[in-house]
Amino acid sequence: MGFVLLLLIGGAAAALAQMPALLLPGLMIMVLLIAFVEWRWLYYLLFFLLPFTQEVTLLGGLSMDVPSEPLMLVLTACVGVTLVLQTGRIPRREWLHPLVVVISLMLLWTAIDTLFSVDAVKSLKYLLAKFWYIFPFLLGTLLIVQRPSNTWRFATVYATGTCLSVLYVASRHATKGFSFADINWALHPFFRNHVIYATMLALLTPFALLSMQATQNAGARFVWRIALGILLFGLYTSYTRASYLSLPIAGVFYVVMRLRLTRLLLLTIAIGTTITVTYLVSGDRFMEYAPDYERTIFNGQNFEKHIEATYKMQDVSGMERVYRWVAAAHMIAEKPLVGSGAATFYPEYKRYTIKSFRTYVSENPEKSTTHNYFLLQLTEQGIPGFVLFITLITTALLQAEKLYHRSNHHPEVRRIILAAVLSLVIILFHLTLNELVEVDKIGPVFFICLALLIRSESWLSGDNKG
Repeated sequence: MGFVLLLLIGGAAAALAQMPALLLPGLMIMVLLIAFVEWRWLYYLLFFLLPFTQEVTLLGGLSMDVPSEPLMLVLTACVGVTLVLQTGRIPRREWLHPLVVVISLMLLWTAIDTLFSVDAVKSLKYLLAKFWYIFPFLLGTLLIVQRPSNTWRFATVYATGTCLSVLYVASRHATKGFSFADINWALHPFFRNHVIYATMLALLTPFALLSMQATQNAGARFVWRIALGILLFGLYTSYTRASYLSLPIAGVFYVVMRLRLTRLLLLTIAIGTTITVTYLVSGDRFMEYAPDYERTIFNGQNFEKHIEATYKMQDVSGMERVYRWVAAAHMIAEKPLVGSGAATFYPEYKRYTIKSFRTYVSENPEKSTTHNYFLLQLTEQGIPGFVLFITLITTALLQAEKLYHRSNHHPEVRRIILAAVLSLVIILFHLTLNELVEVDKIGPVFFICLALLIRSESWLSGDNKG
């Protein structure tokens, strides 16, 4: 009634003053009502638009991904209002779920660590940004995905937008003969680089494959086959080594999970990493691996030579990672407990570099960081931040194994568990070489995978039957 009254008053005023703009207050309220009551539309709209977001430079040197970040802010408000007004609910069991508890502790530590940051403003911005990832994609997904079938709606919308973006990229790339040298040009203006593009395609592959198995409709299954083919074609022509490897890595983890060997795998990785780091640090052995500045090159015209340079440790991108990792190690040694503060690695790391590891691209105009998210956590947020992130990942993978074996008689839930954990493994593999959790095309799926594991446990326990 209030809306109708406002619209009548606005309409009368607009007619009398001959100013149509006076209708805007009533229309804006209508838009806000739709946003808060049916904000799920915005959730799906965001995933359709994600492949087409662009980075826009703002005043003061700031930047924003448009339209994804504005939509994330709106969704954060919508989820918050929904929870406060109790128009949607998350079961108490899920609020107390280990994954939610660990994420809450991570946020708490980031807030505390901001007090010790070398740049408190940057760290505070990072903390705020975390909220507009966690609210829409962790809590928002728990509010939206009430039934197993709801999961595939998100996958369908995101895959649709992504396939359209692949067709756009392919149409540009084809004019250059799908050459390795021109892939980043073909991605413009929607992707910063081919790594983000390929990671998005790789993490969607498990969802496409399991969606195809979940549908009983022959026509829908055929469409999913086409979508899967487009995703794999885009992945193949992205020329991204890590993304190529991520799919077989996910396949290996599937076998490990089926054999109940996840604990052994995680323990082996932990021991192997500890031994390797100890060996390299002892007696400064890592200095033996310093690259030859003149022989460290980028084979931008030839993908085969690019691969060859990788295993010969002559590839500039690989050796630049080592350059940053060595700097990160020195930063950790100086501040092991609190680190430098969230989002402060650049340009802080430049004071800790070693000249002998320098490469042609060490000027770092794109302001990228460690190229290893695990190391970045340790460098910026110290041992507590690193331990909490490792705890989150370990808990998620062990939880997935347990749920997989509990879901023998619930094939619809098992498919969701598989899609979530395999997509999560693909993201985690990429995190060993890049920092992608805060990238708008990858970070949302990271938190959605965690939310789906939480909700799957409720479905199997009978606490949330939808």
